[in-house]
Amino acid sequence: MERLVEKAEILMEALPFITKFRGKTFVIKYGGNAMAKADLKVAFAQDILMLKYIGINPVIVHGGGPQIGQMLKRMGRESKCGGGRRVKDREARGVVEMVLGGLVNKSIVMLINRYAGGHIRAVGLTGKDGGLIRAKKLDAKEYFRQMGDFRPTELLDLGHVGEVEYIDTQILKHLEEDNYIPVIAPVGFDTEGNAYNINADFVASAVAGALKAEKVIFLTDIEGLKDEQGNTVSSINVERINRMIEEGVIKGGMIPKVKACIQALSQGVKKAHILDGRIPHCVLLEIFTSEGIGTEIVS
Repeated sequence: MERLVEKAEILMEALPFITKFRGKTFVIKYGGNAMAKADLKVAFAQDILMLKYIGINPVIVHGGGPQIGQMLKRMGRESKCGGGRRVKDREARGVVEMVLGGLVNKSIVMLINRYAGGHIRAVGLTGKDGGLIRAKKLDAKEYFRQMGDFRPTELLDLGHVGEVEYIDTQILKHLEEDNYIPVIAPVGFDTEGNAYNINADFVASAVAGALKAEKVIFLTDIEGLKDEQGNTVSSINVERINRMIEEGVIKGGMIPKVKACIQALSQGVKKAHILDGRIPHCVLLEIFTSEGIGTEIVS
């Protein structure tokens, strides 16, 4: 009886949020331990399907850095990283496309479809599908300057690592109308057909901006943004984030992530969220509870 009462209370708390967000689009960057552990993968799939069932339109953008690194290691290749970006040469590009657009993408699609029912299904995409992601070669010097980070000259040519130039949302809108859940690998292409691996955080940000999404949500392996005392910040605005970057409170790999949040907000996304993907059902807990569990970022 107590369990039923507890479930009823949870449902009553969630109802206003369900009504508020029905028909809205949430773009979710899926990565970290949430992609690695079996129980977390199942919880993520269930969260995504729950959003779709209640009338919210989830769009997933996934990473795959560890999987790429493992494949390159098996091939005897070294993968250098800098400033939150993974450096690739021409030969490694094929591995990136195979791992991100094939192995990782299709495993996520299969996972969601295993628990899906009725007329809801997930479908996998790369930037090539429907001209979804147009990319250009990343200017490394400019990137590191923006990040406040300076690297040795041998890391300044990032090879086939790119940045988003344009998102064509047509295919995403068609999929939404037909009740599909898009699962996007962060591989874009330029006007000459060259493929580029793109930081998945920035792809999620660009997709969210192009769709004018209600939320963009980033799953990470930390509790959220930390303040000067090391405490998790539940809500923060862009002005304070910029100040924390200048003061060195936010640093390293978190800088590209918060920059992606700021970029999304500047393009019309209502809110950005950084969540601990190691917590089962973190997406539902953040969205459908008053307190949330991570960091909410607003303009």
